[in-house]
Amino acid sequence: MMGSRRAGTGGATPAAAPAVRAAIVTIAGALGLSLAMLGTLSMRVARRVVTPAGRVPDTEIRTVDVAAQTMTLARTPDTELPGRYGVFTTGTQSYVKVGAVLSADASSVKRKLLTHVTADDSLSSAAAFSGWYFSSPDELHVPYAMELIGSPLGPCPAWIFPAETDTHTWVIQVHGRGTTKAEALRAVPVFRAAGVTSLLVSYRNDGEAPRSRSGTYTLGATEWRDVDAAIGLARRRGAKRVFIMGWSMGGAIALQLALNSAHRDLIAGLVLESPVIDWRIVLDYQARMLGIPTPVASAAVQALDSDWGTRLIGARGRIPFDRLDVVARAGELRHPILVLHSDDDGFVPSDASHALAAARPDLVELEVFAVARHTKLWNYDSERWSAVIADWLRRHGAPAAGDS
Repeated sequence: MMGSRRAGTGGATPAAAPAVRAAIVTIAGALGLSLAMLGTLSMRVARRVVTPAGRVPDTEIRTVDVAAQTMTLARTPDTELPGRYGVFTTGTQSYVKVGAVLSADASSVKRKLLTHVTADDSLSSAAAFSGWYFSSPDELHVPYAMELIGSPLGPCPAWIFPAETDTHTWVIQVHGRGTTKAEALRAVPVFRAAGVTSLLVSYRNDGEAPRSRSGTYTLGATEWRDVDAAIGLARRRGAKRVFIMGWSMGGAIALQLALNSAHRDLIAGLVLESPVIDWRIVLDYQARMLGIPTPVASAAVQALDSDWGTRLIGARGRIPFDRLDVVARAGELRHPILVLHSDDDGFVPSDASHALAAARPDLVELEVFAVARHTKLWNYDSERWSAVIADWLRRHGAPAAGDS
């Protein structure tokens, strides 16, 4: 009868009660283990997000035909792109340039070598395909000078490429995550042609500038202070207008400058190439691409946005994702912005770029590419890329070369 049930056993007989308790203990133990594994994986993901890393091979050099001066690479969405690129490797040469795709099959792509390779050269098969193209300022064949910028952490190396005539207009070039200021060399000619002096900068933990105490990125939340010091240098050197150009994570840094800089009155506008505008979108996308379960990725972001989480991974201070979400803060923007982004980016999805343009059509112009991947828009179509920037600069106050 109903009245004969014993409290606390849910109707189980005395003999069954130990089995029920054992099952509960087993389930609780499994749940605890699962939560512990989730926590461990999340901490690993979080640490990877903020830890500076070197260049990782993403393709393979299959063969080099010295007589024909061609290189065959494993086929990837990047190595099959039309245009001019660079290939980082190791051996007797660490960096070679490649040009047009000559042929391709399902697994490989043959490209024209633009760097001469001899029979005596030996190149590792492990390689990284790059949009840098120029690896040294000497390759631009224009005057430049090395500079040290006094940032809050110490001197940050930089390159200055003066305009042919001093027009009192500068551009600060901010490179992306895991790269150096050489990434931005491609942009020097278009700004120089517009009468703009280019200052290519480094920032904390990028391998050239000073290391912070933790040695970890804050995804733009503190790096902007080093670049703000560069704007201060430009001001002291006579700059009356300063454009900021940010590449990938450099775009996140540029946007933080626009929102926080002590020199906001000097900023004439921003040019953003494949930019990070909302880190949550980027990290969610990258987690899916890597097959990381959604709970792990979400927990990693939560850990990074907390004091306890950043302490566990050895970082210093939480990552303020709300403050770094510039779509949500679009109403605070005051400067004109040109965004160049490819919808097939493959690393930083263009969703936030589209959202920012929709949120502030009065300030933001979005130039959409379809097949150019991440930070390779210049490589894919340098004429279009340069023309778009040059036109935007003219419409936003950049002087023509020769003006003063």
